[in-house]
Amino acid sequence: MTDKPKRPWRGLTPPVVQEERTVRRAVAAAAVGNFAAWYDFGLYSYLAVVVLNRVFFPDVGQWTTALALGAFASAFLMRPLGGLVFGRLGDRFGRTRVLAASMLLMAAATGLLGLVPGYGAIGLAAPMLVLLMRMLQGFAAGGEYTGALTLIAEYAPDRRRGFFGSRLELSTLTGYALGAAVSGAVIALLPDDALVAWGWRLPFMLALPLGLTGLYLRIALEDTPAFRQLMERSPALSTMSVRRAVQIIAAHYRTAALVAAGVTIAWNVTNYVLTNYVPAYLTGTLPRYGMGGTSEAVVTALQVATMVLMVCVIGSVGRLSDRIGRRPVLIMGSATLAVLGLPAVWLLREGLPGQIVGLLIMGTALVCFAAVSPSTLPALFPTMVRYSGLAVIFNASVSLFAGTAPTVIEAATVATGDLDWPGYYLIGAGVIGLVSTCFLKEHAGRPLEGAAPLTSSSELPPPPLSPEGVPLEYPHDEES
Repeated sequence: MTDKPKRPWRGLTPPVVQEERTVRRAVAAAAVGNFAAWYDFGLYSYLAVVVLNRVFFPDVGQWTTALALGAFASAFLMRPLGGLVFGRLGDRFGRTRVLAASMLLMAAATGLLGLVPGYGAIGLAAPMLVLLMRMLQGFAAGGEYTGALTLIAEYAPDRRRGFFGSRLELSTLTGYALGAAVSGAVIALLPDDALVAWGWRLPFMLALPLGLTGLYLRIALEDTPAFRQLMERSPALSTMSVRRAVQIIAAHYRTAALVAAGVTIAWNVTNYVLTNYVPAYLTGTLPRYGMGGTSEAVVTALQVATMVLMVCVIGSVGRLSDRIGRRPVLIMGSATLAVLGLPAVWLLREGLPGQIVGLLIMGTALVCFAAVSPSTLPALFPTMVRYSGLAVIFNASVSLFAGTAPTVIEAATVATGDLDWPGYYLIGAGVIGLVSTCFLKEHAGRPLEGAAPLTSSSELPPPPLSPEGVPLEYPHDEES
């Protein structure tokens, strides 16, 4: 009688082995849908001041542009509500079906926005319809991004969750950049009368095939391993009420919720200062105080170059977090803001060389958050409340603190005459990030809470061979 072979997983949950091609298809489904969603957002943010204010909003002098930007901001008001609704549905009915619904709503709202008649044709109904479409976009975005975070986190192998999570933020950067590029192309190529009459509608029509592509990839995808395990183990949890989910988070995951909020605030304040406020600071605020301005073309080139550099390195930073952990990367990003946030703003006032260095400092901090947060935040919550808890906390934090950052900074600058306010905000974001990271448990390489260990077929060693050279199956522990 021979001894049974030693099995290192005896007494532990055996790992779930997911086919590598399925993992990559899931990441693609989340990334393509997210790409389309942020393409939609990029369109409006770029076209609002150049074209849409003339098409949809009555001429009320200096307030015309404010009305167009107000419609843009309305999407942020709807994001927490969208996160609450889609998040609860995602924890109840599954990730893929709910993400398909959010993608369909986003694509439909964007396509319909491209069909709305102008103010000259239907009067006040035009801006009201634009406002409605923007609110629908915001509602859909509230479930889209955090749902995509959840989908990738629950499909990604434990040892490569940081790398695959960084793919999602890569799609955000490229989607937003494509929206700006397509908008810029129609503005540059079409005469002004054609642009105002019909040309601005073309970029919005392109959202439909992009959205349908993401929709198809998501519908064809099986739900995540973690969610399937939850339904097999405790199907009654699918009927959990929103109130019960909130009670679970409040009773058992308060620290996790605060950490998620802190990381989200630090990450997104940096994002909105860099992408939304810095262009206005360089082209409008500094000239107003006699500091010498920078042309819009140069600022746009600097912004695009910064995003391109982030796209080039974000995957490597995500992979690095799989090796050394999430906390060191987040600490690096937070410390960069806390120590160099104010010098980065000073450099913006020192001409083109200083602006390049200042943007590189901000981009370095941002890429640390963008590469690691998509794998960090979902790991803070268990499967049964992961989508809903993350959706509400993320969207509320973005809407209340990050989305308002450009407005608050500009108002504080005007009120005080102090041009350092962007730096103060960056320092505050860095301090919040450092404090939050101190309470963050390291999750790199570990299974998600409530799920079995997850690996992929590409990570398995070659199977043992029989004396005849035939591959054998791995032994299964009948006690597992």
